[in-house]
Amino acid sequence: MSTDLRADNECVGAICWLCALLSASLWVQVCAGCPEGCKCAWESKTVLCVSAGLLEVPRDLPLETVSLHLDHNFINSIPEDAFQDLLHLQALHLSHNKIDSLASGALRHLSTELRLLDLSYNQLRYARQEEFGVTRAKTRLYHNPWHCDCSLQQLIESLNLEPETVHEIVCKSSARGTNEGSRWEEAGPVTGHVGQPLVKLLDSGVNFCSLQRRTIDVAMLIIMFVWFFMVIGYVVYYMPMGKLCLWGGH
Repeated sequence: MSTDLRADNECVGAICWLCALLSASLWVQVCAGCPEGCKCAWESKTVLCVSAGLLEVPRDLPLETVSLHLDHNFINSIPEDAFQDLLHLQALHLSHNKIDSLASGALRHLSTELRLLDLSYNQLRYARQEEFGVTRAKTRLYHNPWHCDCSLQQLIESLNLEPETVHEIVCKSSARGTNEGSRWEEAGPVTGHVGQPLVKLLDSGVNFCSLQRRTIDVAMLIIMFVWFFMVIGYVVYYMPMGKLCLWGGH
């Protein structure tokens, strides 16, 4: 009797062990569904979609995902709600894609637990602070064809950039910075900044945002002058006519 009971217990134990092993190896396939072309690991909560030929961010990502690897694909844009349900995400790898645009607030919904955001080796030219929200994750933005302007300056000043790669954020094109050219000159591209690291330009005193404020100030000044001369013209032209009419009435 005891022998049979021991055999039954061993059988149950073996079945439980096999079930645990099967659950670990087929984590997302059984529980939440692993995206097609990706591999999912239970213990590390990692989703690997590297070189999977993806054209967009998968919609069926497991909610428990901690580390998401979407690098080396053909993704060209990030929708606003792409990662809003991944509340435990700590590492987001998006390097070596074709990303050239971020929807407004695309990265705003990233988890506060996020520690790494990799957008290197993409096609980003423009980005604003609003698109990144308040993330404090270590961020990689290098090897993108950046247009250096006030928006990009404000962005990198607000992000926790990876120190090792910050000097690789290079201007592919550039707006005119402060003290560069005449204030009446159109604020067009500046070829002298092409190929220069953005942080190096800022450290040397270039300020793309002061140009923007100065341009607005000049525009307001012009508008004020126009209104002033319109009022003067009205007074000079219509006031004498009013006096003539008054004398004519007498």
